[in-house]
Amino acid sequence: MKRRTLPVAIVFAAAATLLLTACGGGGDQSGDSDAIAGSGSGHGAKKPAKPTEPSGAPAENKLDGVDVSLPEDMNLVFDWDKPEDKNEAAAMDDAANYVRAIYHGIDKRTTDDAALVAYSKGQGLTYGRTQINARLEGGWTATGTRRHYTATTRSTPAGDAVEVAFCVDSTKFHSKEVKTGKVIKGTPSLTDFDQFTFIMVKAPTGDGLWQASKVFVETKAEQCR
Repeated sequence: MKRRTLPVAIVFAAAATLLLTACGGGGDQSGDSDAIAGSGSGHGAKKPAKPTEPSGAPAENKLDGVDVSLPEDMNLVFDWDKPEDKNEAAAMDDAANYVRAIYHGIDKRTTDDAALVAYSKGQGLTYGRTQINARLEGGWTATGTRRHYTATTRSTPAGDAVEVAFCVDSTKFHSKEVKTGKVIKGTPSLTDFDQFTFIMVKAPTGDGLWQASKVFVETKAEQCR
């Protein structure tokens, strides 16, 4: 796990414009939009040897009564090593919970899911709701395995914001029509590989919660394939 100091100016850069793109094995058909126009973070990446954490087992879900569980056929795998720094480790845990919260909202067919509100704020909350709403309008949910790997972290000097960057492999993650149950698959390609960067900030509640405040994605990330 690499750890670097994140300049304050970078943490609070202007939010990127939302750009929905397709992924999940053949981008044109899937409707499984997961990307936002932003920056390539410059972190190197390699494919993981094996997944380590299934979607149904959040590492650190600190909030009582907030559900981030997912159906058995919607498997989010987080195959990464935690940093030694406690703040960065906590921010990484809640970055994973933020991803789960988006797909929990997709499964429950709502953009007002309590988990999404808990684990995001600002542009991060807007992004999550946009992703959920795109699937609601298309009549899709998701199925299969989505892998998250080769994560890196870096902090502001004050330690109140952490950048969590990681690769995503969606070659085995597909859209599914809610009404018919039909799984929409395509030919795996570079469009199935993205690099995400979350800016995680401490929640004002003082309970150790970290929230995604900004989301950036480099689509067609060759370094992740």
